[in-house]
Amino acid sequence: MSHDSDAPSTRTLPASEPRAPSKRRGGRLLFLILAGFFFVLGVLGAVLPGLPATPFLLLTSFFLARCSPRLNAALLRSRFVGPILVDWQVHGGVQPHVKMKAILFVVLAVAITIVVSGLSPAPALGVVLLAAIGIVVVLRLPRATPPDQDRNEPV
Repeated sequence: MSHDSDAPSTRTLPASEPRAPSKRRGGRLLFLILAGFFFVLGVLGAVLPGLPATPFLLLTSFFLARCSPRLNAALLRSRFVGPILVDWQVHGGVQPHVKMKAILFVVLAVAITIVVSGLSPAPALGVVLLAAIGIVVVLRLPRATPPDQDRNEPV
C-alpha cells in the first residue's frame, strides 16, 4: 500500500501537469527562487490594491511543480489559496463566489486607501481607474467548471 503524502486531499491535478522535478541542480534552484519571488508578489498582491495576487500564485505553483512537488502540494493544500489554484488548474477557471470576494476586497481596499491617505483628486482617480481595470480582469476570468458540469447530460 503506497502512501503519497504530497497529494492534495480530494483534489487532483490534470494529467498533463508535469510532476518530475528539474533534474539539473541549477535549474531546480532557479525555479525555487522564482517560486519564492512570485509567492512574495502574490502575498503583496493580497494586501495591496492594484497588484494582483492570483497570477503570481499561479506562477508560484507552476515553478514549484517543476522543482519541488512536495512544496507545490503544500501550496495546493493551503486553506487560503489552495482551492483557487486547484480550480484554475483542474477546472480551468475561478468560482463565481471567489470573483465576488475579490471584487469586494478591491472596492474596500481602494475606499480605505483613498479615505485614510487623503489623496488629492488626481491620484485618487488613478487608484480608482487601476482598481476598475483589475475588476474588469477578474470579471473576464473564465468560470470554473467542475467535471460533472462539463457534460450536457442530466444528472
